[in-house]
Amino acid sequence: MNTAVKNFFEFGGFRLDARERLLLHQGETVSLTPKAFDMLVTLVENSGHLVEKSEFMRKLWPDSFVEEGSLAQNVSLLRKALGENESQKFIETVPRRGYRFVATVVATTGRLADAPIRSIAVLPFKSLGVDEGDEYLSIGIAETLSTRLSSLNLLTVRPMSAVLKHVSSEKDAVQTGQEFQVDTVLEGSIRRAGERLRVTARLVSVPDEAVLWADKFDEQFTDIFEVEDSISAKVAQALTLKVSGEEQQRLLRRYTNNAEAYRLYLKGRYFWNKRTEEGFSQGITHFKQAVARDSTYALAYAGLADSYIGLTFYNFGAPHETMPKAKEAAMNALSIDSALAEAHTSLAHVLMNYDWNWSEAEKEFRLGMQLNPEYATAHQWYAIHYLTAIDELDQALEEMKRALYLEPTSLVMNSFMGATLYFAGRYDEAIEQCRRTIEMDPNFAVAHWHVGLAYEQKGMFDEAIAEFQRATALSGGSPLIKASLGHAYAKANRKEEATKIVAELNELSKQRYVSSYERAAISVALGDERQSFQWLEKAFEEHSFHMIYLKVWPQFSAIRSDPRFQQLVHRLGL
Repeated sequence: MNTAVKNFFEFGGFRLDARERLLLHQGETVSLTPKAFDMLVTLVENSGHLVEKSEFMRKLWPDSFVEEGSLAQNVSLLRKALGENESQKFIETVPRRGYRFVATVVATTGRLADAPIRSIAVLPFKSLGVDEGDEYLSIGIAETLSTRLSSLNLLTVRPMSAVLKHVSSEKDAVQTGQEFQVDTVLEGSIRRAGERLRVTARLVSVPDEAVLWADKFDEQFTDIFEVEDSISAKVAQALTLKVSGEEQQRLLRRYTNNAEAYRLYLKGRYFWNKRTEEGFSQGITHFKQAVARDSTYALAYAGLADSYIGLTFYNFGAPHETMPKAKEAAMNALSIDSALAEAHTSLAHVLMNYDWNWSEAEKEFRLGMQLNPEYATAHQWYAIHYLTAIDELDQALEEMKRALYLEPTSLVMNSFMGATLYFAGRYDEAIEQCRRTIEMDPNFAVAHWHVGLAYEQKGMFDEAIAEFQRATALSGGSPLIKASLGHAYAKANRKEEATKIVAELNELSKQRYVSSYERAAISVALGDERQSFQWLEKAFEEHSFHMIYLKVWPQFSAIRSDPRFQQLVHRLGL
């Protein structure tokens, strides 16, 4: 981390040295009264943000009672000293509330330690007067900036999936940066009025709370690309990063020049991140509309692939209906941009979980991680789906550690670290890991599911059943998790309740897809070996998602030595 002093600020030909209490204009000293200087420092440090009158009164006259006229008088002195005129505005008055410094500010920190800035978190931009239907803008713009900055080799960027929980957070930038263990935080706000956007952004140094750069942009929505170009370039400049020509191209790269296609893409990612059946379906709709507007929009095709994969993963769609569409979308993305890490990772997922083409899946995973080493999802999927499935558990744990390092506050990464520990037979550690995840969000169903699996393997059936019941309710009745509840009932010798779960799943399968793989596991626990292999054969035919875990899933340990089971493992290519 950097150790810095927030002493130099540059704006409009001025240089402000806060520590030495000195204001220079083109090398000449500008005279200011002590109160006016303190006011200027407060304004500049909060550049682009409203400073309330009450805050000024508290800072400038902490032990005295003064009229607001004194505040206005100091503002007038500042404007005069700065030479403010119609063409050059520095201070904006917000009637009845306070003042805002509106000139572009670049902070030059005098460092106490010569440690370069190496990491950043981009927070979802705060929505100011944005309609509910436009909430996607605040997240989408931040995600675009995060993706662009991650192209810089010397900068580690916390992925947007790790910071989405801060959309409604009351924490300030410094607190959030400390939580993410980053050197800097980029935050901002967005206000939309018709087709016009006002975007403000500022870069904050976490160790010393210095504002390294701040600016505002007032543009047509069709010019949003120019705003993102400017913010990306100015952040790199403020971080004093040496950017190569190739990195400069990547930093300013646009995946589409069609503003409407971009808007639809942002909506698609917004709904995809909800991780619900409706969210995935809405994502598919918007991504399809995006590529209809721009058939060369590779990222939109990758989003479409991920939406189909999401439907399959959560058992919202039958694999034979969704995974071929996911593969087609990923291939379309790669035909447009062969260096798109997201598309290689999506393709790897399909090759592994549906095609069972292990060698090609590994190749695509490795290529995705090589193209973007900071893409945590690639490390996670490679760990939990590929390496775990082929029983390379030590390596799987290392990859999950990498994913968790990249997204330390991600519920998904924390929970699947618990899952990887579970498959490695380290049940106590898995329980501890999942419990930490549940503390982060008690309503995260996947963590309850994973901790239930670990409890069951320790013979703690009452605890496992309670977790599966909780997870089933939180997930909206997921067939995947409900099947785990049935298995736990069977292992606890509560056969009547286990049989009831099987009947519910069979009835549900008449209306929608229910994986045969999980029903096979319940049959094993009930001691019905014949039925188990019937379900496994059906699961093989439907390419059930969890078939890839056949070699390591503890629920099948009772029949693992059976020649029929070994033959099935062989047919899977395991």
